[in-house]
Amino acid sequence: MRRHWFKPWGWVFLPASWQGAIVTFVGIAFSANIFLFVDSHSHSVSDTFYGIFPYIVPAWIVVYWVASKTAPATPR
Repeated sequence: MRRHWFKPWGWVFLPASWQGAIVTFVGIAFSANIFLFVDSHSHSVSDTFYGIFPYIVPAWIVVYWVASKTAPATPR
């Protein structure tokens, strides 16, 4: 039997094992680190948004992809 890292919850996935929790934690830690770095060098909210967008969106796309590949298939 294959152990699932995530479980589907609506449109998102929740961690269901320690591997899923680590993937989620790495995504959160990366996002927080990027936000703090970019925010310390920006002059406005739009500077911060434009600075974090190219890093955070692809990072969470990767987390979503890992979650979708390691979650059980949802019935349609």
